[in-house]
Amino acid sequence: MISDPLPGVHAIVDALEARGVPLFAITNFSAEFWPPFRSREAAFFDRFQDILVSGEEKLAKPDPAIFHRALDRFGLQPAEALFVDDRRINVEGALAVGMHAHVFTGAADLRRRLEAEGLL
Repeated sequence: MISDPLPGVHAIVDALEARGVPLFAITNFSAEFWPPFRSREAAFFDRFQDILVSGEEKLAKPDPAIFHRALDRFGLQPAEALFVDDRRINVEGALAVGMHAHVFTGAADLRRRLEAEGLL
């Protein structure tokens, strides 16, 4: 089920973009549902340099292979990435491949983490 944006998330993305922090995403959307959702939310997703869609890749989080594919495609080393997800199992998958990772529980907590990482 797709819900409305979580309070505070757009402001965080605004702040990251203003700081010049590269934004990438990995989504477990199906190949057929992603395009209309992406179109509907273009103002948000246009800020991301690239988005890896599991339905197109035939891989899904938390499979380590999707993280490796994303890192390769995005041109990042694991230690250069901070993966944020609201599902602990997905965060554990990112940690397993050497990425920094954060379980999203709310915008205030995420903002604190981003500030601690020097990203905000």
